[in-house]
Amino acid sequence: MEQAYLDVLKQIMEKGVDRDDRTGTGTRALFGLQMRFNMEDGFPAVTTKKLAFKAVKSELLWFLEGSTDDNRLKELNGSDKTIWTANAEADYWTPKAAFPGDLGRVYAAQWRKWRKPDGTEVDQIAEVIRDIKNDPNSRRLIVTAWNPGELDQMALPPCHMFFQFFVADGKLSLLMHQRSCDMFLGVPFNIASYSLLLHMVAQVTGLKAHEFIHSLGDAHIYKNHFEAVKEQLSRTPLPSPTLSLNPEVTTIDGFTMDDIELVGYESHPAIKAAMAV
Repeated sequence: MEQAYLDVLKQIMEKGVDRDDRTGTGTRALFGLQMRFNMEDGFPAVTTKKLAFKAVKSELLWFLEGSTDDNRLKELNGSDKTIWTANAEADYWTPKAAFPGDLGRVYAAQWRKWRKPDGTEVDQIAEVIRDIKNDPNSRRLIVTAWNPGELDQMALPPCHMFFQFFVADGKLSLLMHQRSCDMFLGVPFNIASYSLLLHMVAQVTGLKAHEFIHSLGDAHIYKNHFEAVKEQLSRTPLPSPTLSLNPEVTTIDGFTMDDIELVGYESHPAIKAAMAV
């Protein structure tokens, strides 16, 4: 299962185009790729380096809470620093923040509190779960985090910007489009996060988690990650773990950190690399 991800890394390293980028770091990139992960083959947690699964599940629960406060994410993760802390403290953003740790109208605000012109809000997560249950053949099972009218109110515009569900034969699949794909640091995290979301939504809608399809827009490797990627590609993947969810949870808001567990996860050692901000 992990090989789909490793193949894209290798393809970018060998065939990608070197480009400048917003951070000034420089990237090697390809545009318009796709990866598919069947949940029947196990949970797609990367094994050629250590996946910080605690950070994956805490961030997803944070999104689902509707929180955009990095301090709350720190509480969930039990840490004094998160993957969002650098964005929360970035010079370009802090003058706009309403309070220390405020990230503005990022993912959770759009997922659960999308603002309509009349001032009311749309809970996209609640609505899509309702529609999966009541109209599973709908082609409108969609959640979007890309809100052009509020991009300037976000510490970071959404990278994973749009996702759509599909129901067939009692199985639930999820396709996510990601506009900007940090293939070494971010994408393994995103694969795990959306696969986890697929399992959670499948459980609360009485369906079986089937396939996560990852659509990659600008798929890039930062130049300062090249050596780390070479190290990762030299390693042999280990067997995929399985995901265990507390079967007693029946609502999307009912999950806690203790309700989500990776079973049988083993990996090669972590590979450190700096995040471009």
